[in-house]
Amino acid sequence: MPLRSQALKKSRVKEKRAHPRLTAQFRSTFSGGQREGHGKTLDLSDGGCRIETDCPIVPNSSFECRIYAPGLSWPLRIDEAQVRWVQGKTFGLQFVAMQPDERAKLKQVIADLKAG
Repeated sequence: MPLRSQALKKSRVKEKRAHPRLTAQFRSTFSGGQREGHGKTLDLSDGGCRIETDCPIVPNSSFECRIYAPGLSWPLRIDEAQVRWVQGKTFGLQFVAMQPDERAKLKQVIADLKAG
């Protein structure tokens, strides 16, 4: 594939993401149905996150998720997050439902990550 085609393909992939990811390393837990586990949030955005875990994860499953970001007195709680992809020990979650006060906390965590 010519280099120009590869560059165009990569830029199209980037355009697909609605919210930019920010690198993070926060402890996280997730539970749903008969499954629960813990992992490490590797990146975070307004629309979802990527988590690394040793637990087997099934695409399209839904979880409640808690992210233990520094500076918060309580973990960030996402009422419903859906698994969009699984690759090895990492998986991507899309945030589907969360309370308005939790959404505000998420925006603050993202602002803190951007500030560095």
